[in-house]
Amino acid sequence: MDISTYINKLGHQAKAANSLVANTSAEERNGAIRSVAEVIQNQSQKILAANKEDLSKAKQNQLDSALLDRLTLTEKLIVSMASGLTEITKLPDPIGIVEPPKLRPSGIRIGHMRVPIGVIGIIYESRPNVTADAAGLCIKSGNVVILRGGSESFYSNQAIGQCISDGLRKASFPDNAVQLIATSHRDAVGSLLRMDHYLDLIIPRGGKQLIHRVSKESQIPVLKHLDGICHVYVDISADQKKALKIVDNSKTQRFGTCNTMETLLVHTDCADEFLPKIAKIFHEKNVELRVDKKGKAILPESFVANEKDWVTEYLGPILSIKIVDSASEAIKHINKFGSHHTDSIVTEDKKTADNFLKEVDSSSVMVNASTRFADGFEYGLGAEIGISTDKLHARGPVGLEGLTSLKWIVLGDGHVRQ
Repeated sequence: MDISTYINKLGHQAKAANSLVANTSAEERNGAIRSVAEVIQNQSQKILAANKEDLSKAKQNQLDSALLDRLTLTEKLIVSMASGLTEITKLPDPIGIVEPPKLRPSGIRIGHMRVPIGVIGIIYESRPNVTADAAGLCIKSGNVVILRGGSESFYSNQAIGQCISDGLRKASFPDNAVQLIATSHRDAVGSLLRMDHYLDLIIPRGGKQLIHRVSKESQIPVLKHLDGICHVYVDISADQKKALKIVDNSKTQRFGTCNTMETLLVHTDCADEFLPKIAKIFHEKNVELRVDKKGKAILPESFVANEKDWVTEYLGPILSIKIVDSASEAIKHINKFGSHHTDSIVTEDKKTADNFLKEVDSSSVMVNASTRFADGFEYGLGAEIGISTDKLHARGPVGLEGLTSLKWIVLGDGHVRQ
């Protein structure tokens, strides 16, 4: 297979399908998504068999536990995958919405119309459910998509991709609205990133190495986030019962996700009381603690953190802890070492909370809530396409609206400019 010729063919087919999909109704797009969900549900055993092949290969290659966790599918997760698609159909159709036109002194009326972006390329690693989520969101938002999954989930992705193709055909929807690249060859990514004559947007989902490569090589606009170095700051005024629940959940509800807490910041005036309590919880869950010098005096059994720990996304049972003298110091630490993903404060002081919300420069900023809520489903967006730490054009969890753009519409009645 000539990789460049093959990828170019996919791009040509996607561009041709784009005009067809753009002319479909919301009912047709929803029908196609429901059809895909039904096929995925009916073909769950084939998907699980393919996933078993991927897991066997991953274990032979000694992939770490976080990657294995993201790769693993179960019957329950496949049911969730199908139901997630069904939920997308219940979301309001974003396409064609026009804000009320405003009358200008010239007599024309102007406004914005929400429209699809066009042809999107999505490059992702590990999580096979992204194949279905991405397909559903792109169809719903009137976009065409080319998907490139990771080599570690190749068989799972191909099985889900076949379900998507079968579902689209069953619904008499344009065949090439969703195309899955049928090779794990590294050159496929490079070819995709050079197709600016066909693609309008690239969305990478995966590790730092992938994101860096895509950002460096792409000739197409990129929507991305690099790391999930998320913080929880426990303020002096925090309710400690709340704080224990929030900090524990932020770290241990699931270790291998980008919205998992990686650094805990604690006000010095409550550290003596709070840290032994939370350390006991983490010890029972086998979480390794890496603390600053002040923290070492309170938790002598813990490891000493170094500068690298403040900028590390562990994606596992390791947590760095720093004691700070004020909320201002916590905010400065977050803005300096964080990845602008998700950060939370636990406090009962409204002024402190308001300052935190205003001054922390992240895509999601929370008060008295676990960082694990930074998720498209939890935000009511349906299945998310990813989380963006960019500031243009979408930020935070990216759902349907993040897969659309705006165009100006101008309404006149023979008006000419004087």
